[in-house]
Amino acid sequence: MLGHVFRRSQLSDLLDEVFIATPDDEIVKYIENIDGKAILTSPTHTRASDRVAEAVRIIETDLATKLEIVVMIQGDEPLIHPAMISEVTEPLLEDPSIQVANLMGLIMTDEELRDPNEIKVVTDLENNALYFSRQPIPTRWGQAEAQGRYKQICVIPFQRDFLLEYANLTPTPLEILESIDMLRVLEHGYKVKMIPTDYQVYSVDTPEDLKKVDVIMARDKLFQTYSKSLLLSD
Repeated sequence: MLGHVFRRSQLSDLLDEVFIATPDDEIVKYIENIDGKAILTSPTHTRASDRVAEAVRIIETDLATKLEIVVMIQGDEPLIHPAMISEVTEPLLEDPSIQVANLMGLIMTDEELRDPNEIKVVTDLENNALYFSRQPIPTRWGQAEAQGRYKQICVIPFQRDFLLEYANLTPTPLEILESIDMLRVLEHGYKVKMIPTDYQVYSVDTPEDLKKVDVIMARDKLFQTYSKSLLLSD
């Protein structure tokens, strides 16, 4: 799965480099075996954003340079399309006042709406996030229709300085309760710009998710462009 995310992210014209941040030696060996770059980070992080902030410090030290925009791509999004990276990152390039952005996609089924592994989001009239939850939001007094609901898609660009500031912010009550990184941003009074996308992706959190994605991947045209590169060398 990480191999898919890595190769598909590499197809983006917008990214200068792609790194895998992980606390796992086995993952480091796998990524290096497919000629990728991995950053070994602390095993103590509970938030992906904190892990990426640590990786940025390591990368900047190794390269003796300062990054500008850091795009965090969750490792459970094997169907990511490189165009999605452009969709969500270009607003930060055009408007440096946007500190962090997320993709959001329509929830297509009631099953997705009820799935706690799918993070739901509601926004204001300018598509700034108002709240994220693992529960169905907004509610319709007990009705659970998927129509008009949105989910977070974890392709998340940060302005570099704001990412490091995020890592220094105190974890917040709702962030901990919901186990959602972006709630730390909202609870400290910052904005999260939500960017809609028409691409349909499915994160892999369960064996059932994996089966569904396997079927989609088998007919995925993008997969054919990099499939051989996932083979491990001897």
